[in-house]
Amino acid sequence: MTLPVALSGTDVIGQAKTGTGKTLGFGLPLLERVTVPADVEAGRAKPEELTDTPQALVVVPTRELCTQVTNDLLTAGKVRNVRVTAIYGGRAYEPQVEALKKGVDVVVGTPGRLLDLAGQKKLNLSHVKALVLDEADEMLDLGFLPDVEKIIQLLPARRQTMLFSATMPGAVIGLARRYMSQPTHIRATAPDDEGATVANITQRVYRAHSLDKPELVARMLQAEGRGLAMIFCRTKRTAADIADQLAHRGFASGAVHGDLGQGAREQALRAFRNGKVDVLVCTDVAARGIDVEGVTHVINYQTPEDEKTYLHRIGRTGRAGATGTAVTLVDWDDIPRWQLINKALDLNFNDPVETYSTSPHLFEELSIPAGTKGVLPRAERTRAGLDAEELEDLGEPGGRGSRSGARTARTAERSEQPARTRTPRQRRRTRGGAPLEAEAAGTAAEAPAAVEETAEETPRTPRRRRRTRVGGAAEASAVATVEAPATEAADDEPAKPRRRRTRTSATTAETATEAPATEAADDEPAKPRRRRTRAKAAQPEA
Repeated sequence: MTLPVALSGTDVIGQAKTGTGKTLGFGLPLLERVTVPADVEAGRAKPEELTDTPQALVVVPTRELCTQVTNDLLTAGKVRNVRVTAIYGGRAYEPQVEALKKGVDVVVGTPGRLLDLAGQKKLNLSHVKALVLDEADEMLDLGFLPDVEKIIQLLPARRQTMLFSATMPGAVIGLARRYMSQPTHIRATAPDDEGATVANITQRVYRAHSLDKPELVARMLQAEGRGLAMIFCRTKRTAADIADQLAHRGFASGAVHGDLGQGAREQALRAFRNGKVDVLVCTDVAARGIDVEGVTHVINYQTPEDEKTYLHRIGRTGRAGATGTAVTLVDWDDIPRWQLINKALDLNFNDPVETYSTSPHLFEELSIPAGTKGVLPRAERTRAGLDAEELEDLGEPGGRGSRSGARTARTAERSEQPARTRTPRQRRRTRGGAPLEAEAAGTAAEAPAAVEETAEETPRTPRRRRRTRVGGAAEASAVATVEAPATEAADDEPAKPRRRRTRTSATTAETATEAPATEAADDEPAKPRRRRTRAKAAQPEA
């Protein structure tokens, strides 16, 4: 329906359900408006109409959709040799700038990188004849509409504008009214398909416990006739965790989420398209426009945020007339959210059935063979796996490469480096404060003599102790010592170490404070003080 209107050069608003072929609806008219050397040779265009700057621009919301649209346009324009280039973030600037310098006819890109290169004067949009806004409602949800308006202001005023979207929110309609001239609104629906979802998708909704979900999913993936499967999660952490759990259970699984670098995301999508991986666990970043042939099952591991997200998730199966199965697992906490989605889409699953991995109705409704367990049998593990797909080095700016890829690269670098030899630690042995040379050490019998000689050569300084009473300060002890009587004599045994005062001697010193002090106790520092007894302390009083 879109082709005759778009080929005539009229502005078009195309609205259709996901999976109905909107890409070729704008792709073929877009390629027809581009002038290439083959048209000049055939006499359909003049030589002065040729240019190396972009003649058509396609703006998409996500990187994955950007690469997919680019590949579709390359396939459709192969006969006329149309040059199509993808411009999106997460890759190095240099290859994209080099492609623009060589000349390009159609640019497919995401708003951020397009604005970046246009601001650097690397992308010239002054010769664009046609503009396509694909998945406009998703660009609204991601907050890209202000960037899209900046891009539109860089384009010539006379151009053809085509806007395609599955839903038409008010902001998208306002954008169309501002920047489109008398657009033709085309809405494509099948006469027997009145609902919001595609009729050939079988929908199942189960109430499941979060701890039982991995086992539940592992048994669903062993259903009869199951081809490729996509599992959608709300958070990046959950997506990575489920991908790892399924890999441990024997499934060839890959993950696509925001914590991965662009190289790892493209590696997982390539492996999924090539059949090396048959289970793709992803967040809603892959729910828009990703078209992979052979997807038979879509599993909503976590309840989507709203009805639009639900439509785009289950729209990854049942594409282009094929049939598919969509299973949604609703946790107890998500029942209110699901009931809103159910009411908005007019479904018949307001109260989902409580289901566990051993429930008989699960095996019956999804055609799961009886006795299936949560681990894939080794005989059925025939896929090559994610590691069989080459991880492309995209020169990602900011060092945001894939976590696994960066880890593997670091491990390889360490294995290539020669092993470091550790220098033994040099220790110096000392004894009694003097170093002992290992070379001069004699036999075990000579060792004591050497120690004695060393001790004689280096006399030890006597340790000075600070005398304190029990619970008292050092100053009080010094006062008591000064007032002591001069009748003290030197100890007859100077070899004995000085003893600390006890409570008894402290009491004696208090009694002796009235006696005249004729001599300070510190006049003889070399002689140890004799311990005073109660009898001696009583003599001055007599």
